[in-house]
Amino acid sequence: MTGAGRLDSVKRGVRKGGESAKAAIGHIADLIIYVAPRVPVRDLDTLRKHFPGLGPEEIADRLVAGASRATATVGAGIGAAAMMPVPPAMFAELAAEISGVAAIEMKLVAELHEVYGRRPPGNLGRRSTAYLTAWTEERGIEVTRPASVDAALSGHMKRELRRQIMKRTVRDLPNLIPFMVGAAIGASMNRRDTRKLAERVRKDLREKQVPWDRLPELPPLEQPEPLRAPRGRKA
Repeated sequence: MTGAGRLDSVKRGVRKGGESAKAAIGHIADLIIYVAPRVPVRDLDTLRKHFPGLGPEEIADRLVAGASRATATVGAGIGAAAMMPVPPAMFAELAAEISGVAAIEMKLVAELHEVYGRRPPGNLGRRSTAYLTAWTEERGIEVTRPASVDAALSGHMKRELRRQIMKRTVRDLPNLIPFMVGAAIGASMNRRDTRKLAERVRKDLREKQVPWDRLPELPPLEQPEPLRAPRGRKA
């Protein structure tokens, strides 16, 4: 089956399910918002134990390399599935791919903030919202400005955040089309995009980096709830 044929199969599957592309993207955005506070994040002490003897840039390099490998693995899986003669529930596969990559990248964003001494204030929910915003906008959080952390907690900003996620998802969808030719391209594109995200976030964080010996004593990070299927959906 040609690439155009596979795309036609996807479109028919979406229509058959009674779900428009816009509604499906909205579903993906909601899923990412649900996942955000459930992504496990290692604090600075844990990261320094996992990477003994390494400085901030070296640890950051290791984190980016690990996240890039992980998102490449996700991309390879969905790319291979798309090579089947009739891609099974292709939009569901895309939703799984996008939300899976988002979880990996949000973990990376959060741990980069730890490494550069820029942990946002507040509890798990507030920090998760801040990291979700950073991932969506592909930037580091300005923790010295409370508005940059608190604004996303309002109802208006939550709606705006959902729109931003949808915008990013729509932007990324054309990038997903080429990997329908196979697993290798899916892996390569995810690896590239994760590295680009990391470069942007690291650039912001370096500008306001706090050296480790100047950091106040920080409490360990809370452990998130286990990731379960949202209500009304099967796992």
